[in-house]
Amino acid sequence: MSAGVLRVATRQSPLALWQAEHVAARLRALHPGLEVVLLPMTTRGDRILDRPLAQVGGKGLFLKELETAMLAGEAELAVHSMKDVPAVLEPGFAIAAVLERTDPFDAFVSPRHADLDALPQGARVGSSSLRRQAQLRARRSDLVPCDLRGNVNTRLAKLDAGDYDAIVLACAGLERLGLASRIRARLEPPDWLPAVGQGAIGVECRADAAHVHELVAPLAHRSTAICVAAERSMNRRLQGGCDVPIAAYARLDGERLRLDGMVGDARYGRNLRADSEGSAGDAEALGLELAERLLALGGAALLRAATQGH
Repeated sequence: MSAGVLRVATRQSPLALWQAEHVAARLRALHPGLEVVLLPMTTRGDRILDRPLAQVGGKGLFLKELETAMLAGEAELAVHSMKDVPAVLEPGFAIAAVLERTDPFDAFVSPRHADLDALPQGARVGSSSLRRQAQLRARRSDLVPCDLRGNVNTRLAKLDAGDYDAIVLACAGLERLGLASRIRARLEPPDWLPAVGQGAIGVECRADAAHVHELVAPLAHRSTAICVAAERSMNRRLQGGCDVPIAAYARLDGERLRLDGMVGDARYGRNLRADSEGSAGDAEALGLELAERLLALGGAALLRAATQGH
């Protein structure tokens, strides 16, 4: 690390650049005199757009090049959407801060239809997320979930070109890009659960980079970190990745933490749901407990079926 310079590795998509610049601006404000510069990179996950992530290696494909840059001393930290961060980080790395969560829910986006219920029978709904596909099938078995990859603007362009009747995106991404007007309806609990960590931005750095941890620490938001820790603990026990439909949503009321979780089946829409409550100090234990309940309810069989299908 050069004296007074902090380099931020980031993907090159407009959303990733917005998030990285948001973190950079916060760090500049916290540490006057610190120069914070972006290092935009294209990851393998960004380059492979013709196949679902589950078939080409999962969410880790969005992190590998950024982590390589940190190991090589080319960058001190990386900025991610927490929903893109694998349940288990590569050895030697740590999430140094989780910023305050914005809207964690999914958005129904369509130029012609007001919400999921207004779609005609057999409508094509774009999303490569197995979590979203599982919930779509459970909600309306007549709909046709279709794979959809690419950045937010690419996905919207395909929708506007008529390739899909509707698509499902994250509210937070649309709002950060100034595209909140495209949200026709929000898909919310209890009917619909978001991805683990959705709506939260995470800062990753090398585990041994004590100075970087110190610089980044003031960005951390306690209640968001607690909620995301519970969700990620559940996901880690379920060994969740892109090839299994898993959803979770935690919220904190004072020091009471509630966690809702789902293990799904993207082919038939057989989704298992459970919830649990506990104290804020037991976030990881709560996530582990809920995972065990989901496994006992039949989640183990659903997870086996999902992984064997890829």
